[in-house]
Amino acid sequence: MSLTQQISLPNGVKYEQPLGLFINGEFVKGVEGKTFEVHNPSDEKVICSVHEATEKDVDIAVKAARAAFTGGEWPKLKPSQRGQLLCKLADLFEENVTKLSSVESLDNGKALALSRTDVTMAAGCLRYYGGWADKIHGKVVDTQPGTFNYTKHEPIGVCGQIIPWNFPLLMWAWKIGPAIATGNVVVLKTAEQTPLSALVAAELINEAGFPPGVINIISGIGRVAGAALSNHMDVDKIAFTGSTLVGRTILRAAADSNLKKVTLELGGKSPNIVFADADIEKAIEWANIGIFFNHGQCCCAGSRIYVQESIYDTFVEKFKERIRKNVVGDPFHGDTFQGPQVSKLQFDRIMGYIEHGKEEGAVVEIGGKRFGDVGYFIEPTIFSNVTPDMKIMNEEIFGPVASIAKFKDIDEIVEVGNATNYGLAAAVHTKDLNTAIEVTNRLKAGTCWVNCYNMLNTALPFGGFKESGVGRELGKAALANYTQVKTVQINLGGLG
Repeated sequence: MSLTQQISLPNGVKYEQPLGLFINGEFVKGVEGKTFEVHNPSDEKVICSVHEATEKDVDIAVKAARAAFTGGEWPKLKPSQRGQLLCKLADLFEENVTKLSSVESLDNGKALALSRTDVTMAAGCLRYYGGWADKIHGKVVDTQPGTFNYTKHEPIGVCGQIIPWNFPLLMWAWKIGPAIATGNVVVLKTAEQTPLSALVAAELINEAGFPPGVINIISGIGRVAGAALSNHMDVDKIAFTGSTLVGRTILRAAADSNLKKVTLELGGKSPNIVFADADIEKAIEWANIGIFFNHGQCCCAGSRIYVQESIYDTFVEKFKERIRKNVVGDPFHGDTFQGPQVSKLQFDRIMGYIEHGKEEGAVVEIGGKRFGDVGYFIEPTIFSNVTPDMKIMNEEIFGPVASIAKFKDIDEIVEVGNATNYGLAAAVHTKDLNTAIEVTNRLKAGTCWVNCYNMLNTALPFGGFKESGVGRELGKAALANYTQVKTVQINLGGLG
């Protein structure tokens, strides 16, 4: 099979799609010659096939990364030069925003405007960490006369990174940015549902001037290539974004292999809380973004909407009116807000949850059905009459489905809001500053929004409490995931 294929997109973009594994600065075929098909979620047709990484390919990529880390040009670069490379890569993302976002919409199904935002944010993330590269330092610690003591923050080494299918390019940047800024090398595995945009972005790595082997991008199946990375004895750290179930598997693999460092950004079942004094129109807009942004395929989606009882009925009716304005359809149409779910497996899973909600007695206020006859489209769906014990209120659906329930007061909503194994995000809508501070202080969530939702910034740490993860992405906090601290103690009296 060839290493490229020409593809024409609905918006007129034509490009050469890389199909190989990007290892040691070039695209190569898999050792065993395996490939897998990539489907367009909008029409269910095959876009192309890409080369599949097996355990042997993972080993080759890890060896290339190790060689780059220990020899060659990379360890000789100044921190500022690493930063310049990341900034150049950010520039290339912006220069290629139309192509990258178009491929993202083809492969993932998200609306083109959202894909364009993702590419812009990915560029911003790379540039942010480019700025950090020469600002990572330790401390001098004064302990007693006659000694000189200091700490150094050194790179961990070979970092295996496994990214999800809901934000392929953004997660690409979230993972690569801090790892490279701190001097590590990377073997990144994409999700098997969405490998295409990451491979196009891999072309920009050479153009930016990175030495071979520093960043390696492979396509593969999780249970094969992902497992091989997690179990590899020469991978020093693994970073994963995805389900809590798989996160547990990766933790076990790290423990059973070489006790590699692990960071996990996992699932969520986030409460979005609307108090009676909130600006109801604005709260509805944010609730709409909270659950239907990216087709509901967000780990931090506000899928549990709690409304104070005095405004509950009004909120539900106005929310339904707002949802009817959401345009579901072809991601390449300019007015589309919600495209298809990423795959048939995900489509079937979400529809299964919808049917389960109906069977348990929840009321479908709007939606609840497939949208159209072709593609993995689902109507925006809201359930009311939802009780705390229902499956749709407890399990992460990862689709355009929300449950609405009433609450009385602060104590009740804090108890209910925390009644989950997850703790990724939460939101509070109120005009009362005291209420906002009290409730966010008491909620067990890594990110708490007030009078907004899904507002992420590269400078702000993101990650979860409880079963929503280990460690933090973004901000200065992410740098700690990719460095290890060395203490040096010098006995000055013993010198000379």
